[in-house]
Amino acid sequence: MVGGRRMTSVPAIRVDLVNAGADWVDEEVVVDAGLVTSRTPRDLPAFNKKMVEEIMEGVHAGYR
Repeated sequence: MVGGRRMTSVPAIRVDLVNAGADWVDEEVVVDAGLVTSRTPRDLPAFNKKMVEEIMEGVHAGYR
């Protein structure tokens, strides 16, 4: 379910995500209530850093 979620991705699936209700942005890494998305392998260092931060934070309020 991506409806209402802020996300990024490779440009090739942007339209699919928007059609599914996502708020798509062209950024290196995007976090929405623990969901971490990025665009391409070039973004892996930022993605990995953010994943570690999110794991350290634990479960977000309202999500399980």
